[in-house]
Amino acid sequence: MSDKNVSRPAPYTRPTGTPVAEPLKIGVLISGSGTNLQALIDRIAEGSLNASIELVVSSRADAYGIKRAEEASIETLVMSREDYADPIAADQKIVDALLERGVEYVVMAGYMRMVRTPMLRAFENRVVNLHPALLPSFVGAHAIQDAFDRGVKVTGVTVHFANEVYDCGPIIAQRALPIEEEWDVDTLESHIHDIEHVLYPEAVQMLADGRVHVLADGKVAIDPVPAA
Repeated sequence: MSDKNVSRPAPYTRPTGTPVAEPLKIGVLISGSGTNLQALIDRIAEGSLNASIELVVSSRADAYGIKRAEEASIETLVMSREDYADPIAADQKIVDALLERGVEYVVMAGYMRMVRTPMLRAFENRVVNLHPALLPSFVGAHAIQDAFDRGVKVTGVTVHFANEVYDCGPIIAQRALPIEEEWDVDTLESHIHDIEHVLYPEAVQMLADGRVHVLADGKVAIDPVPAA
């Protein structure tokens, strides 16, 4: 069957009356240094990403990403260990804060907590995650080390929607990285991060352009870039 004849569900529809050029409102979830948050901030500042970060949520009070947000005059919500004693209530607290600010997509940027039902229901197919391997290979928190230890010749980065199963949501974008023989794991990690800082803003821009469609079979279709 020709791709032109495939029925595609509509992507997330922005509220009625939203101007086409209006920046996509996103919330960013972090737990650490926030280098991917910084990449988003930088692309927005230079005009290559049509988005607005309405809120940065940190699962840790000592995360350096909080300082990055504050320096960019972005509002922050810092969660405590006590908040996460009830993970469902914690997610609901985050969801309420995001919805209050009109957030359209949630972007996980090194967020080391699993998102729960309140988040996934409030933002169905609108919670985006970044994984430092080519899913479905090397799931979990040690993907770079696992790929290196396995001796694969190609790894990479995946951007995907989060769902109830860890690292198994619909894949939005991937970029491969051939591994050079002389690299150690630290060199590999550096190259992975370089790709993340480019691919993640590109994927968020595709969302802002309304080009991302989650199909009935769980796969993602991406519309071509409109002709100028």
